[in-house]
Amino acid sequence: MRKVIVVIALNLVAIAAGHAQSNLPFNVEPVTSFDEPWALTFLPDGRMLVTEKKGNLFIVTRDGQKSDSIDGVPDVDYGGQGGLGDVALHPNYPANKIIYLSYAEGGVGDTRGAAVARAVLTEDSGGGYLSDLEVIWRQYPKVVGFGHYGHRLQFDDEGYLWISSGDRQKFTPSQDMQSNMGKILRLHDDGSIPDDNPFVDYFTNQNPLADDIGVYGQIWSLGHRNPLGLAFDLDGGLWDMEMGPSGGDELNRIRRATNYGYPIVSNGEHYDGRPIPNHDTHPEFQAPAVWWTPVVSPGNLIFYGGTMFRDWRGDALIAGLSSQAIVRVEIDGDTAREVERYNMGARIRGVVEGPDGAIWVLEDEEEGSMGRLLKLTPRR
Repeated sequence: MRKVIVVIALNLVAIAAGHAQSNLPFNVEPVTSFDEPWALTFLPDGRMLVTEKKGNLFIVTRDGQKSDSIDGVPDVDYGGQGGLGDVALHPNYPANKIIYLSYAEGGVGDTRGAAVARAVLTEDSGGGYLSDLEVIWRQYPKVVGFGHYGHRLQFDDEGYLWISSGDRQKFTPSQDMQSNMGKILRLHDDGSIPDDNPFVDYFTNQNPLADDIGVYGQIWSLGHRNPLGLAFDLDGGLWDMEMGPSGGDELNRIRRATNYGYPIVSNGEHYDGRPIPNHDTHPEFQAPAVWWTPVVSPGNLIFYGGTMFRDWRGDALIAGLSSQAIVRVEIDGDTAREVERYNMGARIRGVVEGPDGAIWVLEDEEEGSMGRLLKLTPRR
């Protein structure tokens, strides 16, 4: 009897999800599923690399055929929000086959933090393997806890690597220049620090006898909480989408040497009910372009550049976890506004634009079910 009840319950969930999706302005095609999927990126030939939080990396065809798990992925500190995270290709991937992975890395005792490694991907008949793996960046310092790693990765058109680094639920590191937590970071592709980063001379200016710039030189902007979305708009402007506390999720236009105020200001409150001053009480901090209460709970962020969804071109698309939606945001210079929300009936971990302009969606795993990979195309 219990088995029958479970089957009926799952069928009712599927029917409800199907009903919600029937009202969407696009077709939803399930392609395959994963165990706690986290990120997806496209290879030059149209196949995908997909990460699972428990530490697996797969090559996936557009019709859903999955390789064996790629060998050589670094050990991950799996638990809470931690595990294997983002995946990105080197700008010259067709020639050098270098990929980048972000992940939670264990430290001394019960500490951990985000890290970024790069390695060469070699394919074989079963899937492939990583070689020449090198860790090029780490959150500093490692701390206890399992949340707010951030660790989204983006390359810009000049070949710089951008990393979003969460505050690890520790609040004060976001304003602490001796930590790279709660920051947006800009590095060369090998992890070295560009000479023209805004805080390269910060440490030596404060300490004239010092010859070690520490993490200061990595920092591009500060005062962030948990930036789980990082993307460039069609004009090359960088934006982040970050989880607020209790309320106050925010979309920010990221600018050089700018302070976004967390935890001194937020348009949300602490989870225990203690108030946080709003952005408008401290004009010295940069306010978000748009913010949400109730929250969206972002999984990731992209800007749509294709023509398949013609009316979406230039808009931001936000994967919504607790909101179980894809949120479309219209950008006008440095301002933004939500224009539409598409109820997907499941927690959405990621949205990615495919080579032909279709939208590919990763669902977050729910209890008792795998996280699906979906392909979205316009209704005709």
